[in-house]
Amino acid sequence: MEEAVLLNQTTVVTCFRLRGLSINQNVQMAAFAMFLVFYVLTLIGNILIVITIIDDHHLHTPMYFFLSNLSFIDVCHSTVTVPKMLIDTWSEEKLISFDACVTQMFFLHLFACTEIFLLTVMAYDRYVAICKPLQYMTVMSWKVCVLLAVALWTGGTIHSIALTSLTIKLPYCDPDEIDNFFCDVPQVIKLACTDTHIIEILIVSNSGLISVVCFVVLVVSYAVILVSLRQQISEGRRKALSTCAAHLTVVTLFLGHCIFIYSRPSTSLPEDKVMSVFFTAVTPLLNPIIYTLRNEDMKNALNKLMGRVKGREKK
Repeated sequence: MEEAVLLNQTTVVTCFRLRGLSINQNVQMAAFAMFLVFYVLTLIGNILIVITIIDDHHLHTPMYFFLSNLSFIDVCHSTVTVPKMLIDTWSEEKLISFDACVTQMFFLHLFACTEIFLLTVMAYDRYVAICKPLQYMTVMSWKVCVLLAVALWTGGTIHSIALTSLTIKLPYCDPDEIDNFFCDVPQVIKLACTDTHIIEILIVSNSGLISVVCFVVLVVSYAVILVSLRQQISEGRRKALSTCAAHLTVVTLFLGHCIFIYSRPSTSLPEDKVMSVFFTAVTPLLNPIIYTLRNEDMKNALNKLMGRVKGREKK
């Protein structure tokens, strides 16, 4: 009966208000400067990685094919939220239309879920390369790599459609303020004028389960790799350990947020916004730093590319 009264009193919501990171003007200005620098560096770093991998034929291997996909996803993932946040810094109301909010949620989960699947595939690629080197080019053929890429993008799309569709048909009413600087499913469904307990369970069983299962698979994969490395010569071991350490750093930062946010009911915690900053701005920036500074092949390819660019400028 109470639910029926609520539904009758529900008004059509055309927009939401984003609370942002803080109401303090000084904090907002500091956040604007930080996010702007992070976003510009994210674009430059990840786009440079993609260009370098395409340009250098020595990097036309499965590992770098997946790395170029990761850089592309990081650019898209950061672009979904950061530009809107930068614009909202100068706005008093920080409004976002309902359609724009749904669109932001769709692409946020598309790129996030696709990245989770990609990180899992990259772990499998390293497992085959290190533990079964003689079978590597057979197991990770270009046909297999393309099929895996199609599968992970398809999986991300299906996940995003399923998760976003849970929020579209819910009735919304006051309050209309989202306690974050972007739209995400847990924060949005809290504004619904109906019981969302079942939907929260579905979110946990969807996003939370994907995050936890992929994280476990990744940890097991790298544990097997580390055990295998004990039997290899020192030079190959150092290179493999460097690659695995880079992957594990990215996995921990990225999946840590997903597990923290989506493996529990939709309750707001003070740490949520800090985790969201790492999720949307910091991790996409760290990926190019981790994969280039810890990777001799990438550094050599970047130096060659920069050398050719400088040579053309002199001419």
